[in-house]
Amino acid sequence: MADKREQEGRRASPEGARGELPIEARRARRSAAHASQTYRAFIKHLCERGGMSPAVAEQAAVSVLCAVEQRINSEETEDLEAQLPGKLTELLHRCERHEDELPGGFGREELLKRVGEDLALNPDAVAPVVRAVLNAVRDQISEGEAEDVMDQLPEDLKELWRHPS
Repeated sequence: MADKREQEGRRASPEGARGELPIEARRARRSAAHASQTYRAFIKHLCERGGMSPAVAEQAAVSVLCAVEQRINSEETEDLEAQLPGKLTELLHRCERHEDELPGGFGREELLKRVGEDLALNPDAVAPVVRAVLNAVRDQISEGEAEDVMDQLPEDLKELWRHPS
């Protein structure tokens, strides 16, 4: 007598009695789902902090973090990215604008200019967006990592990086 799967037009598989995926595939699927969920939660948090749409929040996060990463050394960049949602770090690795630049000694005005150009924002609108992104990032990382990043920033950028009191 045919089993229930055969009656439903499905073949019996070596994957298990219930037709489950192999454990490696299930782990990969869970990991991808968790990464996606973590990223969505970050974007939602940024939308709430900055009063922006998800599409704008994603662009803002990539632009701001790309600029900040150009200001800190590569070891600190790796440490920072290790605490960010995986999907966000994937987007940062695709940031082509500053790909060939060495980390530079620019300050607040240059960072705001870069982000403003990336997002096509007027100068008055840039600082609140940058602050929203940086605060959302700080909410995502350990206090120790936040201090490590801040130690590499000039005073005028530290003001943007600090959590509001």
